[in-house]
Amino acid sequence: MAVVVVESPAKAKTINKYLGSDYTVLASYGHVRDLPPKDGSVDPEDGFAMKWEVSADSRKHVRAIAEALKTDDELILATDPDREGEAISWHLQEALASSLKKGKKVSRVTFNAITKAAVTEAMKNPRQVDGPLVEAYLARRALDYLVGFTLSPVLWRKLPGARSAGRVQSVCLRLIVEREMEIEAFRPREYWSVSAGFETPRGQFLETRLVVLGGKKLDKFDIANVEAAEIAVTAIKSRTFSVTGVEQKPASRNPSAPFMTSTLQQEASRKFGMGAKQCMNAAQRLYEAGLITYMRTDGIDMAPEAVMAARDQIKSQFGPSYIPDSPRMYKNKAKNAQEAHECIRPTEMSVTPEKLRLTDADQRRVYDLIWKRTIASQMSAARLERTTVEVTSPDGQVGLRASGQVLLFDGFLKVYEEGRDEEEDDEARLPQVQQGDALRVRAETYRAAYAKSTEVSAPPATATRSTAAVISPDAAILASQSFTQPPPRYTEATLVKRMEELGIGRPSTYASILTTIVDRDYVRKDKNRLFPEDKGRLVTAFLANFFRRYVEYDFTADLESQLDDVSAGDRDYKEVLARFWRDFSAAIAETADLRIGEVLTRIDDFLAPHLYPLREDGGDPRVCPVCGSGRLHLKTARSGGAFIGCGNYPECRYTRAISVTGEEDNSVPPEGRVLGQDAAGETISLRSGRFGPYVQRGEATEAQPKPDRASLPKGWSPETLTLERALTLLSLPRLVGTHPESGEPVEAAIGRYGPYVKHGKTYANLPDVEEVFTIGMNRAVEVLAQKFSRARVAAEPLKSLGDHPEGGAITVMPGRYGAYVKWEKVNATLPKDVTPEDLTVERALELLAEKAAKGGKKKAAPKKTAAKKPAAKTAAAKTTATKKPAAKKPAAKTTKKAAPKADKAE
Repeated sequence: MAVVVVESPAKAKTINKYLGSDYTVLASYGHVRDLPPKDGSVDPEDGFAMKWEVSADSRKHVRAIAEALKTDDELILATDPDREGEAISWHLQEALASSLKKGKKVSRVTFNAITKAAVTEAMKNPRQVDGPLVEAYLARRALDYLVGFTLSPVLWRKLPGARSAGRVQSVCLRLIVEREMEIEAFRPREYWSVSAGFETPRGQFLETRLVVLGGKKLDKFDIANVEAAEIAVTAIKSRTFSVTGVEQKPASRNPSAPFMTSTLQQEASRKFGMGAKQCMNAAQRLYEAGLITYMRTDGIDMAPEAVMAARDQIKSQFGPSYIPDSPRMYKNKAKNAQEAHECIRPTEMSVTPEKLRLTDADQRRVYDLIWKRTIASQMSAARLERTTVEVTSPDGQVGLRASGQVLLFDGFLKVYEEGRDEEEDDEARLPQVQQGDALRVRAETYRAAYAKSTEVSAPPATATRSTAAVISPDAAILASQSFTQPPPRYTEATLVKRMEELGIGRPSTYASILTTIVDRDYVRKDKNRLFPEDKGRLVTAFLANFFRRYVEYDFTADLESQLDDVSAGDRDYKEVLARFWRDFSAAIAETADLRIGEVLTRIDDFLAPHLYPLREDGGDPRVCPVCGSGRLHLKTARSGGAFIGCGNYPECRYTRAISVTGEEDNSVPPEGRVLGQDAAGETISLRSGRFGPYVQRGEATEAQPKPDRASLPKGWSPETLTLERALTLLSLPRLVGTHPESGEPVEAAIGRYGPYVKHGKTYANLPDVEEVFTIGMNRAVEVLAQKFSRARVAAEPLKSLGDHPEGGAITVMPGRYGAYVKWEKVNATLPKDVTPEDLTVERALELLAEKAAKGGKKKAAPKKTAAKKPAAKTAAAKTTATKKPAAKKPAAKTTKKAAPKADKAE
């Protein structure tokens, strides 16, 4: 028999069904080896030698494969058909070297889909591990390690709070930060558009827009203010109009190409709001179940047999009119396309989403998307008729235009239409008109639109205007004010699209890169838009000032091209590494003498246009608004956050957030607001700090440099804060009384995690902030008792999933932060989109494996119960042991703090 090794247990289970009892199919659970996260794992001085180690969680999987090879003579490596899969096969071959010495046969097979036909055919065509692909992986892994583990310590030392940098991660972050800076620097420009509603001779409505005024064709900004808009409305109102031209043109729309990795991620984001990681997890499970082809690919071509199957499905489901005369062929235009894999498509075109009936919501939506896109890509074009109607006054001074389209044949649109990143107005169908038709304005067309834009329910019966709109007396003509808009913030879809256009990164890395920059608090995701955090801005500014070449888009894309050449066998990977390391190490050396103050000054100057916007009064934007003499500077906190502070600190304690997007809380003036005085005559004031509004008692003095302060709890409005409320806040913690059993004090206060009561070392959360000021002893004892009992009562499982393949029950448990799946000592939180009821054993095994791979607790080995020995022997053993000299204890090793992992190679 032969031992077949794949990555995941789900994939192993599917393949085992196809191969039968002649094969032993085992899972490696992903990579079995990696570079240890410490200095020296890649040695540039020794030809970039790389020190690999089998991870603790992978040792048992390697042992299982080695045990199987004792009785089987052949090892077949059947990992995924991309660079990462080739690397996993190479690692397995290296890790199993001792088990392969006795002349055992080793081969590599790949298949683009986990179907019986594909797997059987792959087994007939084995090959050896592809050396150039492995070298490309080694180069990429070494580069990511050298950048991450060399540059990250520089960030730690020179930029407090920064966590890490990465070869591709930092370039991706730069895209997001620069887009935010574009938005902040954007200045809107006013323009007006004019619409008029007409009635045709047949009584139909025709809406037009003004395109010619004073005999001159209008550009976008020609009507620049309300006065010009009023003139335009009057010009239309004072003239008669007729149709001077009707142009009809046939048009067609062709379907989009089938999915590759990046376009699948983009479309899942547009249509379902799915993150790249969520989308790829669903696609991975579909692939392992044999439902779709491999989901990490740059290819958009389709196998001939799949094309014919798609055409057959179209004919049977929609009819012969929906099939083009010849099959459609697609060619990839993306930079740095990977090896020529097939597109992402269903393995069986006849298996419609309705027939499949998937229970997992994500898998159901992703399969529906893939099936429809694949089928649509081989369907006939949609046929349209586009119509343009020209409406002109007799003197030719005023011209209007109406555009529309008619769908004559839906074609591929019957199945699927690609989503859009930006909203576009669909052109409506126009009424039937002929050249020479006289038109008359239709009264009351825009009365509601004008009222909505001006908040005037009933405009007067004379031509009127507001700051936002101008309407004719009969409400048949409307001029509307608009402003140019800043570029939109990136979504995951548009960011992936931009990275793909620039040739940065690889499809297999996009999801992990986006997850990394969010997890490290460089970027936050809000309503599917990506916003840079303060840390992200500072890291980008630091790298742009001191390592500019390494965050340039062209440099990163060129390096990817060199790695592609390595995978094709056209470059030596060590030459690529040597050339990169020579310049990069020199750049690192140049930062050795940098001081934190110098770094902050450079970043402050770099971000100055955005940190200190021009004042309306023309004053110096860097003068402190409180003391009037200090200059504002960029400062960092120990937490890693950044803020603007006065240079006269500690005399002046003015601070504000670095964001200049207009989202600051302006309810508290910069100089603060005095609320009154306490019983001792100390001033109580409301102030604004970098962590939000707070109240303070008195001022800082030499005797008391840190006066009493308290942040406003969530839900408290600064505008309505009174002196009494401020005093109660400053009086915390509040003594509730002494506990009736222990006699120890019970206190109520507000902490980092909200309101609570405390008794000794026991803290119990309160549901409402207001309860801190009113809670009595009976209620406090009850809350503490509930916390005490909850801490000691084992939670009941929400669901039992059966036994793990390696032994032990798998259960779904309730947790403080949501449900999680538990096996032995490994706990894996359920994704937000997965409910305990929908969780399957296969999905649970994946989550547990992912958690273990990230450093989850290793399964404890079962304790062996020692057999009882006779008392005499035990005593003798003790006597003997006491006569032996004590073993010398080795000195504890000093371990350097490991740098966070950089971008993983794909």
